[in-house]
Amino acid sequence: MSATDQPNGAAIPPSRRALLGAAIGLGLAGIAPRPAAAAPRAELWPRWQRHDAASTRRVDHTPWDAILAAHHRRGADGIARFAYAEAKEAGALAALRRYLDAVQATDVDALARPEQMAYWINLYNALTVATVLDRYPVESIRDIRTSPGLFAIGPWGAKVARVGGEVLSLDDIEHRILRPIWRDARIQYAVNCAALGCPDLQPRAFRAASLEATLDTRRGPSSTIRARRASMAAGGWWCPQSITGSPPISAMAASARSWRISRASPSRRWPRGLPAGRAMTATPMTGA
Repeated sequence: MSATDQPNGAAIPPSRRALLGAAIGLGLAGIAPRPAAAAPRAELWPRWQRHDAASTRRVDHTPWDAILAAHHRRGADGIARFAYAEAKEAGALAALRRYLDAVQATDVDALARPEQMAYWINLYNALTVATVLDRYPVESIRDIRTSPGLFAIGPWGAKVARVGGEVLSLDDIEHRILRPIWRDARIQYAVNCAALGCPDLQPRAFRAASLEATLDTRRGPSSTIRARRASMAAGGWWCPQSITGSPPISAMAASARSWRISRASPSRRWPRGLPAGRAMTATPMTGA
């Protein structure tokens, strides 16, 4: 029987075949990794163009520094990880939410451009860690399906912050603010997606005074030697098979491995059928 025949021998009309193909494609999209091509294109939201070039104001990122100093680890394989289990037991999520409350209350429009860039990168990274901590234990950030849409994967589309009266998602911060305003390719090495196939989480907060040097360092060999050298030919997915000298693996297996949480502690497996962590609503990440 051909793929276009029904069990009774009747041919499936072209319109139904198209609908079936679309359904299969959507189903596969639900299990496939998030390719680079699927990320939103850079689209500037003019509201975020405001800044004060003469401003000397500085945002206090020392709480984020303290959290990173306590739970950021670099393994013998050279991969930087965050100790999520340890951080959760230590109550780091509450401290992280206090930091997020404080930075979200900042008048971003009153900052100079370098201070704004450091602000948005730190906010993005802290929100990502908070999102994983809130749901931990979880195997992959893609399993945190808080983004709107039936087939959405991961938390990137969920509104998790409120700045200047605007409710923002991680995608908004990266693709509507950071990328279109600064047009700097180094941003992809600065924002962290909490997965093994992504650039390492910076071990300290970004600062305006050292921003250029830090971004250059992030783009250099020390931060790109593992992963970021080659992407999968199909879809531009980050391919981790050369990260630790492991043998080549299939595109699907490599992609699945690349999206596993970059943690410095063993996972806590939940019984089959039970949710991994409490539910998290798609609301701004504010204090407890």
